[in-house]
Amino acid sequence: MTPKIHHIFLFFYLSYFILCKAHNPSTLSNTNSPNAFDFLKGLNGTQKGDKEKGLSQLKKHLANLGYISNPIVHLSNDIFDDTLELAIKKYQNFYRINITGTLDSQTLTSMLRPRCGVADIINNDNVINTNTSFGDIKYVLSGSTWPPNKRYLRVSFPRGTRGDAYDPVKNALARWASVSPFKFNFIDNVEASDVKMSFQRWDHGDGSPFDGRGGALAHAAYPTYGILHFDADESWSTYAQKGEWDLQTVALHELGHTLGLAHSQDPNAIMYASIHAGEKKDLNNDDIQGIRAMYYK
Repeated sequence: MTPKIHHIFLFFYLSYFILCKAHNPSTLSNTNSPNAFDFLKGLNGTQKGDKEKGLSQLKKHLANLGYISNPIVHLSNDIFDDTLELAIKKYQNFYRINITGTLDSQTLTSMLRPRCGVADIINNDNVINTNTSFGDIKYVLSGSTWPPNKRYLRVSFPRGTRGDAYDPVKNALARWASVSPFKFNFIDNVEASDVKMSFQRWDHGDGSPFDGRGGALAHAAYPTYGILHFDADESWSTYAQKGEWDLQTVALHELGHTLGLAHSQDPNAIMYASIHAGEKKDLNNDDIQGIRAMYYK
């Protein structure tokens, strides 16, 4: 092969390779790309008394999730102090991890998993934990509900939202409607809607900024605020696709928050805080018992 022909062949081969990568969603969501929780990777094995870069970020993260009740104290240093140890023990207890108070591998594996940005622990005055009421059921109610005269909820996306987002969200709404007293309807008027959904990036004005790839995938507000945001920087899929986040599954979870459910301790529940890329989930008995405990009294 002459050098000229070789160069032409190489040009077309590289062009084809680049085009294939550009049209392959699983390639675009490379798991080796920077992740918002990457700061945790260097903290394996740290314990009280240690000083390690990234511990201040961990403190702020755990404060955002509700595990540090006074977030002003000791958040700016990289020292593994009593506050952090207690927060880790609370986290381990919530996720049914062996309570050590140290950043062992099992705890870090759990923390590294992308998740919902809503706090696990909210004000104890308005949380009803029903772990013992129904045996193995681990759902948690936020204490906030829609009023009895509000069972028809209008839902909206702003104009210009990606068109493939509607069907997965409609499917998620239909699932909640099938097990609750609610009926849902999409409307074009965002201001008139009860649940305002949108794709957002980084700081978007609600006090809970997103963090780029990985980390927090989405978040929502409890009744009756009616706000639900997806992180636009994530790789979203309209069906379970390896390396991407299933939009219907995440919507089903976040809509649970808009109806008043907090995070469940059941890993199989849709209201469990984290999921795996490519995973598709549905409501399970824990979720159904939770929503019915709130609205069928």
